Amino acid sequence: MKGRHDRRRDVAQAIRADEIGLQYGIHGAYRMHSACQPIYAPRGDLLVPVAVEALLQPRLAGAAVSPQAFFGDVRAEDRLFVESLGRALHVRNYPFVGLDRADLFLNYDPLVNDHPGRALAEIRLMARHLGEHGLDASMLVCEITEQAAPDDGVLLATVREMRRNGFRVAVDDFGTGHSTEARVRLLEPDIVKIDGGWFAELCRHAAAERLFRPLLSLLHDQGAEVLIEGIERPAQLRVALDAGADLLQGFLLARPALAGTLPAVGPLALAELVRPSAEVVPLFG
Repeated sequence: MKGRHDRRRDVAQAIRADEIGLQYGIHGAYRMHSACQPIYAPRGDLLVPVAVEALLQPRLAGAAVSPQAFFGDVRAEDRLFVESLGRALHVRNYPFVGLDRADLFLNYDPLVNDHPGRALAEIRLMARHLGEHGLDASMLVCEITEQAAPDDGVLLATVREMRRNGFRVAVDDFGTGHSTEARVRLLEPDIVKIDGGWFAELCRHAAAERLFRPLLSLLHDQGAEVLIEGIERPAQLRVALDAGADLLQGFLLARPALAGTLPAVGPLALAELVRPSAEVVPLFG
C-alpha cells in the first residue's frame, strides 16, 4: 500500500506550473508539455469541433524532441509512471484547450502495464479529480493503442475499470498492429479510430468508397462510432464522409498545437474543404 501511495505522490511532485498556470511535467532532463489536436463531427454543411486528442510534446534543453525519441530514453521500469504523468498533465491542462465541453482523448499503451494494480489505481484516482479541471467522466475517451497486450485478461480488466469509472473506450489505429477486429470484439469499444496511414493507402484505390463502406457498417453494427484520423487531402475527406464516418481528425482540418496556444477553433465549411484545390488549413503552427 505504501509503495502505491508513494507512486501517486510522485506524479504530483513531477508537475510544475508556469506563470499563467499552464502545467508541465519533469522527467530527468526532459520537460513534458501537453499538445492537442481537434476532432470534428459532420453536422450538415459544417464540421464542428467536438473533442481533442491530447499529445505529449517533450523538450530537452528547450528544443522539441519526438515522443518516440523521448520514450526510447525512458527506462522500462519507469514507462508506466511516465505515461501516467503524461495523462495527469493532459487532464490538468484541459482548461487551456480552448474548446467548451470538448471530449478529451488520452492514449493507453496496453504493453505498458507492468504493475496492473497501479494502473487500475491511476484510473480511479483520475476519475476522482476530473471535476477539478472542468471534465466529466463521460468526456474522457481512453484510446487503447495498437501495441500488443501481454495478457488480454489484464487489458480487459483495465478497460472494465475505465468503464466502471464512467470513461469511454476507443481502439486506436485500427488496421495496424494489434488494433484488429479481434480486439474490437474483445473490448467492445465505444469508438474505433481508423489508422490514417492505412486509410490513405485505401484511398489510392478507385473503388475506395465501395471498399470502405462495409467496414464502417460492420463497426456501426457492433455499436461503435468510427473516427478516421490522418485526413490530409480533400479526396480522403470525401471518402470518409460518404462512408458514414462519425468523427474526423487530420491536418486538413487542424494541426496539433501546444495547450494554451490554440487560436479560436470553430466550425469548418465542408464546401471549402472538399474542393480539389483545398490545402492543409494552417490553423496551428
